[in-house]
Amino acid sequence: MPTTNDRLLLIKNGRVIDPATKTDATNDVLLDGVRTAKIGTGLSAPDAEIFDASGMIVAPGFIDLHCHLREPGQEMSETIETGARSAARGGFTAVCCMPNTQPVNDNASVTRSIVERAAAADTVQVWPIGAASVGSKGEALAEIAAMKDAGIVAVSDDGKSVATARLMRQVMDYCNSLDLPVIDHCEDPSLFAGGVMREGPRSVRLGLKGIPAQSESICAGRDVELAVLTRARLHIAHLSTTGALEYVRHAKKLGVRVTCEVAPHHFTLCDEDVRYDTNYKMNPPLASRADRTALIAGIADGAVDAIATDHAPHHPASKDVEFDRAPFGIIGFETALALTLSELFHTGKISITRLVELFTTGPARVLGSERKIAVGSPADLTIFSTDLAWTYRASESPSKSRNTPFDGRAFRGAPVATIVGGRIVYRRELGATA
Repeated sequence: MPTTNDRLLLIKNGRVIDPATKTDATNDVLLDGVRTAKIGTGLSAPDAEIFDASGMIVAPGFIDLHCHLREPGQEMSETIETGARSAARGGFTAVCCMPNTQPVNDNASVTRSIVERAAAADTVQVWPIGAASVGSKGEALAEIAAMKDAGIVAVSDDGKSVATARLMRQVMDYCNSLDLPVIDHCEDPSLFAGGVMREGPRSVRLGLKGIPAQSESICAGRDVELAVLTRARLHIAHLSTTGALEYVRHAKKLGVRVTCEVAPHHFTLCDEDVRYDTNYKMNPPLASRADRTALIAGIADGAVDAIATDHAPHHPASKDVEFDRAPFGIIGFETALALTLSELFHTGKISITRLVELFTTGPARVLGSERKIAVGSPADLTIFSTDLAWTYRASESPSKSRNTPFDGRAFRGAPVATIVGGRIVYRRELGATA
């Protein structure tokens, strides 16, 4: 991202909400290059570009802890450049990309390549996550220290769980010395094998092989126990079941450094919504209605630390096959905020401050950093409306992929501007549909 900016940007009359500083007030915010210069009322700057944020929320820049940008190796589905533009459209100023690329991001050379390509894209910040094991094969530790020097912010074998408890302990011990969080995709492969949706009455009716909820919760229990043993920073990715959530609650009560994220599709849909449409095939699969209720409760009461998209683009041809044969995953950058507003805020389940926390200070804490609006802080901001009426059209996305069950859905609330390093990298044309 650029380190200089020859223009001032003055954001006027926005409702500034910052959980880190406990701010909720109408203020102006002056950005001078890559830093925040002033915050207050009645600010003026003769040479500044003016952004009128009246009636809008001004928040610290959104962070997505979990996405797939597919580059290197799967550029037919997405590139760093197209994914970054889609992320900016969704209000994200920084995204953490998972290592299941081709080749796997398990060494410093691949990490540096991702960092360099993100800098060339010059849109949102891209923070790579490195593989925990070589090739994510679960056999030997990857070059974690070298990858950290090259720019990774965490490790994960996402797409699968770290293969064994022994290896997971080694990963945790090693990452403790580097102060890196370990992110795990919790899944017992012996229970998961061959499944394509959540096991239950709906899978039986559809004639699709089911995956029991315990595939996730058993692995989450293993990881929590290892976090107790090692005192490592453990983060459970895309948590979707009541059992896994209860393990996280237990760990937090013990004071263990365990956190978790939930994806918008998991608190919006459930297994009853699945049909013979591969846009409803995702991993973890859509869970039961009871699990969805538990996730929403965890989001509301603080057990869940962050909302993350698990943006998983796939080339249209790969999804246009039988349900059993299609890859798992949906795109999610551009619907994440709108789904959260629709399902959680407008229904009164969470406050607007809690919503902002789940996209900003929450994910920042997982990474061991901070996110706030303060003098001297990075000039990364997300400006959004809670009321703007619009319709999501996947065909209008800068992403290369279209795999989403939310295409054509009408929403209330959307990102209006995404500011990275003091520069507007996305600005919605009010009245636009996507």
